[in-house]
Amino acid sequence: MFQDSPIYDRLIAERGDIPTQARREAERIRRELEFVMQPLQGMGHAQPPGRPGPPPPAPPTWQQRNALLPGPPPH
Repeated sequence: MFQDSPIYDRLIAERGDIPTQARREAERIRRELEFVMQPLQGMGHAQPPGRPGPPPPAPPTWQQRNALLPGPPPH
């Protein structure tokens, strides 16, 4: 883009190649996010794109009561 610009060359010499560093960092972040956002395919939890998984199971009733009343769970 600015290969023939002495001002750009001087800025790079003084400050570093900030656009190239920013592109590299953006690519690193993109790869990291891509990895993190992948479905849990290795654990057999793959969902088709755009389809939500099943809702989480409801907590046992004793946990619901403990959330409201202090004390040990009923036996």
